[in-house]
Amino acid sequence: MELIGEITADRPLLVLAVKEEAQFLDTDLPILLTGMGKVNAATSLATVLGRGPRPSGVVNLGTAGALRPGWTGTHVVGTVIQHDLDGELLATLTGETYGDPLTLPDGGDVTLATGDAFISDEAARARLAARAPLVDMEAYALATAAGLAGVPMRIVKHVSDEAGDGAARTWRESVADCARALADWAAEHTPYRS
Repeated sequence: MELIGEITADRPLLVLAVKEEAQFLDTDLPILLTGMGKVNAATSLATVLGRGPRPSGVVNLGTAGALRPGWTGTHVVGTVIQHDLDGELLATLTGETYGDPLTLPDGGDVTLATGDAFISDEAARARLAARAPLVDMEAYALATAAGLAGVPMRIVKHVSDEAGDGAARTWRESVADCARALADWAAEHTPYRS
């Protein structure tokens, strides 16, 4: 976890997993780098929100794999699901529901599936494509932490790869272009400078 800048109540906090995704952000806004995966994302954001002050909102910028053909570019997410938690099975064991889909009030109509696995094979891609067009490794955890703290959340993802065979190579090759697109989106849609 790395917090760059100072969180204040009148500005949003930009949250990204890794420095490669943040490399072109040139802003006065605070930036939180959480590390990859749901545990890193949730604990990092919960830590900074718990310390206070809380930001006016959280904007998660990051890369995502495309689960369906033709998905490219930058997308504002409206619903995020957790694809690697078997909520139905847990409900039969405990009677409690865990991991319901989260709807973001300022989101679009795109659904994003979050899980700790980097999707890089065709079988996993096909299975997840029935539930969502995009996949990442942090957004559901971030949305949960922000929601519990009462802080508004936006999720913005740029497609880096096709989440199939060769996805890891493609991510490494495309992350700089993705970071530039995410920085451009942030400059246009957030109060980028004081």
